[in-house]
Amino acid sequence: MGLRFTLAKAVGSVLTWGLRDVVHRPAANMPGKIALYADPSLIADLRGRLAVGSIVVAGTNGKTSTTNLLADALEAAGESVVCNRTGANLDSGVATSLLQTEHARWGVFESDELWLAKVLPGLQPRYLLLLNLFRDQLDRVGEIERIQESIASALRTSPSTVLIYNGDDPLCAAIAEAVPNESVAFGVDEDMGLVQNRVSDAQMCQECEGMLSYEYRQYGQLGSYRCERCGFARPALRFAAKEVSLGASELGLLVTNEALEVRTPCGEIHVAAAHERLRSSQVSPYLVYNLVAAYAACRMMGVAAADLQRAIDEFDPRNGRLQNYVIGGRRVLLNLAKNPTGFNQNLRIVEADSGPKAVAFFVNDKEGDGRDVSWIWDIDFEELAAQPERVVYAGGRRKHDVQVRLKYAGMDARLIDSIDEVLDDPALGPEASVYAIANYTALPIVKAALDAREQADAASGPDDVARPARPEDGLARREGALAAAVVPMLDATWADREPVVILHVFPDLLNLYGDGGNVRILQQRLERRGIPVRVEEVRHGELLDLSRVDIVVLGGGPDREQKLAAEELMVHRDALAAYVEGDGVLLAICGGYQILGRTWLLGGEVVEGLGILGLETQRPGTSADRLVDNIVLESPMASLPVVGYENHAGRTYLDAGMEPFGRVVSRTGAGNNERDRVDGVLYRNVVGTYLHGPLLAKNPEVADALLARALGVDALDPLDDGPERAANAFMRK
Repeated sequence: MGLRFTLAKAVGSVLTWGLRDVVHRPAANMPGKIALYADPSLIADLRGRLAVGSIVVAGTNGKTSTTNLLADALEAAGESVVCNRTGANLDSGVATSLLQTEHARWGVFESDELWLAKVLPGLQPRYLLLLNLFRDQLDRVGEIERIQESIASALRTSPSTVLIYNGDDPLCAAIAEAVPNESVAFGVDEDMGLVQNRVSDAQMCQECEGMLSYEYRQYGQLGSYRCERCGFARPALRFAAKEVSLGASELGLLVTNEALEVRTPCGEIHVAAAHERLRSSQVSPYLVYNLVAAYAACRMMGVAAADLQRAIDEFDPRNGRLQNYVIGGRRVLLNLAKNPTGFNQNLRIVEADSGPKAVAFFVNDKEGDGRDVSWIWDIDFEELAAQPERVVYAGGRRKHDVQVRLKYAGMDARLIDSIDEVLDDPALGPEASVYAIANYTALPIVKAALDAREQADAASGPDDVARPARPEDGLARREGALAAAVVPMLDATWADREPVVILHVFPDLLNLYGDGGNVRILQQRLERRGIPVRVEEVRHGELLDLSRVDIVVLGGGPDREQKLAAEELMVHRDALAAYVEGDGVLLAICGGYQILGRTWLLGGEVVEGLGILGLETQRPGTSADRLVDNIVLESPMASLPVVGYENHAGRTYLDAGMEPFGRVVSRTGAGNNERDRVDGVLYRNVVGTYLHGPLLAKNPEVADALLARALGVDALDPLDDGPERAANAFMRK
């Protein structure tokens, strides 16, 4: 600690004073960010301010809530704590928190998974609490394997750190097996009996090329798993939740652990055997995991279960995570969701409400959110569509995309610019609950509006609250409009036709960018015209039979899954080639498009493809940069520009004479490669492209062109594509 450290402290103090007292803004990141420029070893220099040590909380979902709950539990136990409670989870947020305290016994810090590499080497925490790993912001952070390796590398720089991890998550368990650190697993040791989601982020074994099987699955990839091929399986749970009850107004569980001794370079940790019951007035399956994680961490830090329960009872961070309001006499719940798993778990909360309800989804695409919103097609909105007495709204910068997604889930969503439009909707009575679900940058905006309405209600008093009258036919009128929009046209031309068969190839391996949405769109565009249709799936290990198929959809996947899919497709290469040469309709996205060529890119390796199309995919020379951006094409398959999103490392080159799917006309995006300024390929009835989102959501003309080719007609009768065209127009801007 020398001049640089002294300068860093001074800079931090001045910036903290200026932000808090002069411009009245939170001093959560900036003081630490500038101080780290002055002293890159600042976190290491400041960790001595923590008398006992620290715990870092990481994971895709639940970091902020669990971090705050742990800090509250430590304070309930009489400990002094420093914590980045606002969710400033980069190294700058940790540094700012340390700069703003002179001394404390414990540090409790939330950290972004990829920023553990910056935090752990300097902080050398006693514990890393790893909650879960789910697919999130693929355009910004990449595939989950990259996150796993980053976390493992960070742990290797802090050998005394004990890893407390979710043993029900095979992605977390793989990290525990890969590092030398002592580790302790927690989980839920019984089947909670939850409805399963369509898409899981970990179907393959983490140790070999086998597929995981489950005794039971909770949600996503969480559960009791095993690979029959190599024996990789859920570890023994040192802290296990049992007797889980998810009631209407209370969550309860029993957490058990046997006597535990963990040897670390800093000494032995002894935890006595215990059986403790925890309860919460907030009811959600994912909260079960947050509570058992907090319990495990508290016991390892010497905090009694009674102190944790007191913290749970008083937990009200009012940070937009599961925050309750009463506005105009109506209950409003605000929560964060930023990926398919998070949204699906929020839908579980909504579905538990049997009364009338309004659900507003706010999705932005700013830097903190990720620009790519294809993940919304992996949310199980169809379950919400089955709920009676509900209306839905779409807000945020990408509200048009949300509206299209909800349309194909069977719901007519009203576009809104603010949560106020929901609260003031005359179609809703005061008995209707409101649920506002928002992603990262949308959450503060919605929260500020709800805070303002809550304060206005408090100022006016209960007798002055204006409650909007609800027309008796309000909800029915809204749903009636949707029903009229989706009634099949029942064209007699198609009445006696055999169903159009759409084959979705390897949805368990190749569904990285919401590619299943393309299947859903093709299916519904046929159904809305009264044309019989049947969707079939062929999964890993199943026979690929193309003899009675009209349309094949082939998506993209993570490297390991894509390799396994390619190996299976190679067995059926001749049948697939015959299908293509026989003018079978095939839509191939991203990795599926690459596999059809002579070579494709597996990580940094060029491997043999099926050789069905005249194209090759190569490494980008000496650069490993990915082509990641919004993109617009002019394509012969559509009169409107074709819009989408690309995220790929390989550069694809077409043989002479091969026709591209489209020409890149946007300032952003590259398509096949930077040189040719074209994307994809058109060959017979094959469309290959790097555009996802999924492709057909905002480009209904392309969908209908594929369907017309499958039906052997020049064109189909038009549908009402107002939402799709609005989403297309927004992205063209």
